[in-house]
Amino acid sequence: MAAGFHLADLFEIVAAAVPDRIALICGDDVLTYTELDARTAAIAAGLNASGLGPGDRVGLYLTNHTAHLEAFIACVKARLVPFNVNYRYGADELAHIFSNAEAAAIIHDAAFSATMAAVRPRAPSIRVALDVGDPSGAFEALRKSTDEPPAEIRAPRDGRDILLTYTGGTTGKPKGVMWPHEAFVFACAGGGGYFHPSGPIAAPEDIAIRAREGPPLRMFPVAPLMHAAALWTVWSGLLGGLTIVLDASPKFDAAHVWDVVEAKSVNILQFVGDAMAIPLVDALAAHPGRWRLDALRSVGSGGAVFSRHIKEAFTRLAPGIVVTDGMGSSETGVSGMAKDGGEGMLRLPAGPAQTVVIGDRLAQVGELGSLARSGYTPIGYFGDPEKTAETFRTIDGRVWVVSGDEARLDDDGLITVFGRGSTCINSGGEKIYPEEVEEALRTLPGVQDAVVVGLPDPRWGERVVGLISARVGEHAPDTAAVRAALEGVIASYKIPKSIFVVDEVRRSPAGKQDYRWARTRAGLES
Repeated sequence: MAAGFHLADLFEIVAAAVPDRIALICGDDVLTYTELDARTAAIAAGLNASGLGPGDRVGLYLTNHTAHLEAFIACVKARLVPFNVNYRYGADELAHIFSNAEAAAIIHDAAFSATMAAVRPRAPSIRVALDVGDPSGAFEALRKSTDEPPAEIRAPRDGRDILLTYTGGTTGKPKGVMWPHEAFVFACAGGGGYFHPSGPIAAPEDIAIRAREGPPLRMFPVAPLMHAAALWTVWSGLLGGLTIVLDASPKFDAAHVWDVVEAKSVNILQFVGDAMAIPLVDALAAHPGRWRLDALRSVGSGGAVFSRHIKEAFTRLAPGIVVTDGMGSSETGVSGMAKDGGEGMLRLPAGPAQTVVIGDRLAQVGELGSLARSGYTPIGYFGDPEKTAETFRTIDGRVWVVSGDEARLDDDGLITVFGRGSTCINSGGEKIYPEEVEEALRTLPGVQDAVVVGLPDPRWGERVVGLISARVGEHAPDTAAVRAALEGVIASYKIPKSIFVVDEVRRSPAGKQDYRWARTRAGLES
């Protein structure tokens, strides 16, 4: 890898190219690229002065606000290794991640101080804990620091420096995916040219031209920055010289999101799947004409199922906008813009860097296996050689990262993706992908959200069980009517044998299904 493709170097080139352009808007905070560059350089120097050095892992136990982005940029400037922390985790889950990452430092919100105090003794590697919410505290002092970074920080950065991205852990314990900076730039952040007609950069200095000539758009990632899709959105924007809009509200509220879109003249709105898209559509439908959306050019999803009928609703309710649906995973980066699938969930382009893998070989046309990517990829899971060997496979002399998504290589140059193999239900010998059934359920009147799991069954091996929640302000759907409505929409063997209404379908802060919770709850209901 070339030494120059490093996020910190690229960010600094962009800041020099568009110094007076607004880089970040978050509430009353408005920072130009020059201001954000200077502030994060000061924090980087302060982090090193606190005893942190290149390669040390730093957990960002933060919600969405200015300090989160500042902390991430500062870490990469100081050649530290930032990693995401799910702020909804309990003490045991936090202790696992902190210990697994061998964290040297945690930067956290004031609201998490008590939890940090309880967890820190269980993660003895932590040497530094910084509370970003204390106006007289250490983090605020770092922002104002003028200390020069030491020689080891001023030394040329290396594109082989890593970032650590922890998986959601909805089907197992979270794993830390090690992304070299160069691979991250090209696989996750659009190669520095996502918003420019010339496309990805060929050399680090090219990014100055991309930023100066690129459109001065405002991008609003709604999902928490601790979610990979949101972080990728932010960096694709920063490397293109865009303005990032963040919202520090503690909970997702669709009407408030539209308030921000209008007030901040947002051009691009990014979210994660139906869990966020459905309330956004419902808010537009319930309040026609309430928001002026003249500036809005695009809405898009990444990282979770984005149903066809919700995409169509956006185009009806906000005519003229472009609706995008990206797919990716923490291990593969962005897999591409998805096309609606017929029999599967969606379709993606196949090519030299993306195909289907079966065991230790590449699939032939028509074969079912696992979606896989090569080229710009992570180098493994931190501290887990066994899981690394399972996911990062060398085939024909090339490393392929094998995702958990079952897929088929088709003869038209596309790949049909069916769903996560780990959640696939085998009922009477038939494979059933929960995502397909969930999407069908969410199209029905009165259904807000749905999750589908398999429970043990003496006759079928597994039986399909659904949990649904009602749309706000509406009565709980009649479950018999729901099952009847699915007839003809999906195959009869895919229709849940039982459907239960719950107050809320539990998801992660980023909108990911919590299948462990769903299995437990479905078992209690059955």
